[in-house]
Amino acid sequence: MDFGVSKLKPILRAFESKNYRLFFAGQAISLIGTWMTQLATVWLVYRLTNSALLLGVVGFSSQIPNFVLSPFGGILVDRWNRHRILIATQSLSMLQSLALAFLALTGTVDIWHIIVLSLFQGFINAVDSPARQAFVTEIIDKRENLGNAIALNSSVFNGARLVGPTIAGLLIASVGAGVCFLIDGLSYIAVIAGLLAMKLKPRTIMPQTANVWQRLKEGFNYAFGFPPIRAILLLLALFSFMGMPYTVLVPIFATKILQGGAETLGFLMAAVGVGALTGGIYLSSRQSVVGLGKIIAFSPAVLGIGLIIFSQSSILWLSLVMLLIVGCASILQIASSNTILQTIVEEDKRGRLMSFYTMAFLGVLPFGNLASGALASRLGAPNTVMLGGLFCILGSLIFAQQLPQLRRLIRPIYHKIGLISKSS
Repeated sequence: MDFGVSKLKPILRAFESKNYRLFFAGQAISLIGTWMTQLATVWLVYRLTNSALLLGVVGFSSQIPNFVLSPFGGILVDRWNRHRILIATQSLSMLQSLALAFLALTGTVDIWHIIVLSLFQGFINAVDSPARQAFVTEIIDKRENLGNAIALNSSVFNGARLVGPTIAGLLIASVGAGVCFLIDGLSYIAVIAGLLAMKLKPRTIMPQTANVWQRLKEGFNYAFGFPPIRAILLLLALFSFMGMPYTVLVPIFATKILQGGAETLGFLMAAVGVGALTGGIYLSSRQSVVGLGKIIAFSPAVLGIGLIIFSQSSILWLSLVMLLIVGCASILQIASSNTILQTIVEEDKRGRLMSFYTMAFLGVLPFGNLASGALASRLGAPNTVMLGGLFCILGSLIFAQQLPQLRRLIRPIYHKIGLISKSS
């Protein structure tokens, strides 16, 4: 028993902070509801419209605010109390889910309701996402546990992705999508309670004389003027545009290609969750951020190969295995990029950099969703997913070629903060 605890201790070292434990517990419950809603939404849209294009439109409406507003959200995160921002955004998210539950349970839901409410949630996420990313540094006691905390966040996010769609698939088949939305709305109580229970040290916020546009320009020049940050963000944007939109097309694979129903859709999304959880656990067990560049370089290629094979599969077990690989590669790419960016960023620019991270990851996604929905209606879902996989492999090869130069630029920062010795 002691041996098991000693093996787990390095993986859970961020739990030394009580505030992080509260945050983690609340997220663990709330994110299950979030993933239930994501699956229930795509299923409901497809049932109401039978349209690949409208699946893309709903995905576009839920994420486009991240592209437009995230940089402004990052400015707020740098200037305002992040704790209070998160309480507000989580409360608004709860109201959004409960509104969707009411419409679905009363049988009055229409496609335009889903689009409008998805857009509203997108506005919330444009502030919530950079705030949540930057807030992690305030709730861990030791800076060296930052990478572990980010990896654990990814693990709970994807553990929920495993549990949520499985439950949602069963509930949709038995009682309908409305119950999933209701459970999601109620699950926000856990994360809000966790935030309210925290005791935080006041964060020093320097008074600012620059206006919003000047601060936005300063953040942009900082992020895109340093090649390692620029390269990570551009690869993440390509990954989001070409690799991630398969998620809005999964209902087509579940029904038309694999000849299944809501349960099949739940199993496919759960397979992504298993892979992502595996990747998150691996990252949690790593002792240092050093070496993550290689993972960032090759994860999109692995994801691309998985997508290509998945796109051509008509066998359920093979599709599940490929989505497991896709899920693992996705979280390795997303969490490793987050960890390196949060490690090398200057503190007064953290919120703005995390907003560009959100923009590259979630903000570009709606354009990919829209494009994939339009392409799938012309080329078919399998060819669309295969094309995305090919572009991910190409992006991976380009980044890998740049990696030695990027390492040389990051090495002085790692040395300055004590991650490597001068001779490394």
